[in-house]
Amino acid sequence: MAGGAEPDHKTICEFLRRHGRRVNDLFTTVLEQLQAAGLGKLGVVALDATRVKANASRDRVITEAGLRAERARKRRQVRKWECDLAAREPEENPGGLVAELERVRQRLAEIPGELQKLRKSGQKKMSRTDADSRFLHSRDGFVLGYTAEAVVSEEGLIVAARVTQAANDHASLVPLVEEVEQRCGQRPEKVLADAGFYSNQNVETMEERGVELYVPDAVLAREMKQGQRVPGAARIRHPGLQRVRQRLRSPAGRKLYERRKGMIEPVFGTLKEHRGMRRFYRRGLAGVNAEFLLMALAFNLTRLRGIQKR
Repeated sequence: MAGGAEPDHKTICEFLRRHGRRVNDLFTTVLEQLQAAGLGKLGVVALDATRVKANASRDRVITEAGLRAERARKRRQVRKWECDLAAREPEENPGGLVAELERVRQRLAEIPGELQKLRKSGQKKMSRTDADSRFLHSRDGFVLGYTAEAVVSEEGLIVAARVTQAANDHASLVPLVEEVEQRCGQRPEKVLADAGFYSNQNVETMEERGVELYVPDAVLAREMKQGQRVPGAARIRHPGLQRVRQRLRSPAGRKLYERRKGMIEPVFGTLKEHRGMRRFYRRGLAGVNAEFLLMALAFNLTRLRGIQKR
């Protein structure tokens, strides 16, 4: 994409700052061209999510208790300095103290806004350097970052990609399928995902739209992993869940679901191991979305080149 050049961190970030919206449009345009060339088929798609670290320090965070304590300290400081200034003679010129007092007053004025933002986020603590980032659970413990989500076609092309602040994946399945439809002009016929994306509501919504789900619930996922029925499992009452379990327990359904890992996991593996997507460069939800879309766009173009060479 860069004609053989290797742009540095500053160049990439400035490019994304200026052209973030165009990257989004170009991603869709490339998908349209791939479909016109007979690629990017949506018979079966696989979707998944991964946590990516933010460009922020875990140590530079704010909490409600910390902000309240800081506000109390600053108020005491302001009162002390105001008394000190009032006790001085008029001919004295404590310029440094006046400037410092103004700086503390300015910080006091900022604290209520930070408290409101923290409460609105619903988080117990928030990063000072990237307020949009979240503490999310991953395989390596809690990371300060974002959730990167992608949908991959049978040819290994990314047909939808986005970054969210979501701590879990249940609410992402329907929006991801909708994004595939918006970008590609058609719905996928069959969707493969892990148990983190399962919910009864997702099953109902996809059935209404004519999409076959191959997404196990937690009990079925354990059963598939162990190779035997889970003893003591609660009786199924939801008809949609009954149909999903029946579909996944069939030989054809099990064989189809086994393709999921081979479709989606190599994509995230390539992005993380070979493209450096262990940590985002940009800050803010809009910034990291543009960065992830640029990575997905580059991935699709290199994937297309590989397909054409066959």
